Amino acid sequence: LLNFPLLFSSIVTSCSSLSDKVHQSPAEMLHNREETAKINCSHSIQDYNYIYWYKLTEDRQMQLLGYMYNNDGNPEAGSGVKIEGGARKDQTCTLTIEGLGLNSSAVYFCAASLHSESLSQ
Repeated sequence: LLNFPLLFSSIVTSCSSLSDKVHQSPAEMLHNREETAKINCSHSIQDYNYIYWYKLTEDRQMQLLGYMYNNDGNPEAGSGVKIEGGARKDQTCTLTIEGLGLNSSAVYFCAASLHSESLSQ
């Protein structure tokens, strides 16, 4: 069995002064191949209703894995993840990675964001 670390950190998509209001856990974890990893993200920012999940690839690119809008998980096609929970203040959004492989070892980020109809017009 191979053990490899899955490393995690968190970011926020708006002003950096809000980064202390986005929380991701666990900070790091070790799993065997073919196991399942779950990462939780929450925030304490009023009115924010999106949580985005990213993976830092080996070539230092940020790969969007998907997002949660309110209570609707939207993984990217082919990402191999599930996104469940909620994206509003004090809710928990969970990223699930099943069937871990060597390419699963990475830094994962969650980000909280605000989206409203007035912003998209």
